[in-house]
Amino acid sequence: MAKQVTYSPVDNSPYVTRILATTEEVNTAIERSHVAFQSWKKFPVKERVQIISKFIDAFVAKKESLAMELTLQMGRPIKYAPSEINGTEERARYMISIAEESLKDVEITDSDKPGFKRFIRKESLGPILIIAAWNYPYLISVNGVVPALLAGNTVILKQSSQTPLCAERFAEAFKEAGLPDNVFQILHMSHSDAERAIKNPLIAFVNFTGSVEGGREIQMAASTKFIATGLELGGKDPAYVRHDADIDYAAEQLVDGSFFNSGQCCCAIERIYVHEKVYDQFLQKFVELIKHYKLGDPTEPDTTLGPMVRTKAAEFVRKQIEEAVSQGAKPLIDIKLYPQDKKNTPYMAPQVLVNVDHSMRVMTEESFGPVIGIMKVGVEVSSDVEAIRLMNDSEFGLTASIWTKDQDAAIAVGNEIETGTWFMNRCDYLDPALAWVGVKNSGRGCTLSRFGFDYLTRPKSFHLKLTTK
Repeated sequence: MAKQVTYSPVDNSPYVTRILATTEEVNTAIERSHVAFQSWKKFPVKERVQIISKFIDAFVAKKESLAMELTLQMGRPIKYAPSEINGTEERARYMISIAEESLKDVEITDSDKPGFKRFIRKESLGPILIIAAWNYPYLISVNGVVPALLAGNTVILKQSSQTPLCAERFAEAFKEAGLPDNVFQILHMSHSDAERAIKNPLIAFVNFTGSVEGGREIQMAASTKFIATGLELGGKDPAYVRHDADIDYAAEQLVDGSFFNSGQCCCAIERIYVHEKVYDQFLQKFVELIKHYKLGDPTEPDTTLGPMVRTKAAEFVRKQIEEAVSQGAKPLIDIKLYPQDKKNTPYMAPQVLVNVDHSMRVMTEESFGPVIGIMKVGVEVSSDVEAIRLMNDSEFGLTASIWTKDQDAAIAVGNEIETGTWFMNRCDYLDPALAWVGVKNSGRGCTLSRFGFDYLTRPKSFHLKLTTK
């Protein structure tokens, strides 16, 4: 029997061991999901709403224990871990609140065609496979799980091997809520069995959050049949600080957007462009704020920066920094301020690099760690023009932000940016009322908002000609 061992980044000790499902068990779970779908899709949306509301009640009731488990699995400081439970509840309750309206039939009422009844029904797809990432395991999962179930689909969730307990806690809460058997299932399975599951004829849709490489593999596996995929992949999200920005506010928000969760956020800020007129002021404030972080054991209540998820990830970021410095970049943070930073461990100090450009990997390749490169713009050409060019000079397009007091300028610049979400004076946040999408290598598809339901259903047209005797 194949085993899966989760090592805690807190001290690199084994934390969770699970037996992986066999290929036969995976196939059986998919068959059960297909059978359960036949009845679940017939539940009125109102009844689905009631059950899933009970699920989220049961889930948030265990916030404290869930938060500590999260910290031990992926290293986020316990000071911040409960916020993921809060965010999971926010997203779930929003999607619950709009489900009935979003999923109702679309009536066609043109007056030029009397004698007809026409409407479009949003039909459920079937069993959906959701493969979730470890960095925000509950938030990422809820984006797909709750809307899929509300839409009448059944769900099989495969959590990352780093956060297997998160899948199990969802399953427990659904059972407590009275969800019918096999409507929601979890599987701890190998990559090869996940690929087989994607190719299984009964799987109707795949939702994946992870790397670009992983997304390509998912897409290739799904291409053996005619189903859609939802892919949230990499990011190198930029920020542009204009000359008219509130510098203190922008610096505070961008430090948090860059270094929260040790920079391991899908929409973390990874590069910043600052107008030459406020560059020095912004840089001074930004660096000053970073020095307040306390790197250390994430189970301690005063720790504000925990370890990265594993040593390999930290060494990748360290290599990016070393390479950039060898090319002329200047580091502004003395890592001696963080004695817990030690090579060959996941504990890594935050770093700010200046004198950077797009010839350096740290400005173009996803870091997914506590490092940020900052460039001055507007020296030779209009800062807006230069910022637009640099922000778009990326293979990714998940989110981007502008920091300014000029709303018109923000919208004008935003119109030129190739991104899924455009922020003004905000970053690293997901609003469940807005469509969560990516462009270029950041992925395809849409979750959340009323548009998210469109990817979890298929339109079926009803065209009825009425007759009279």
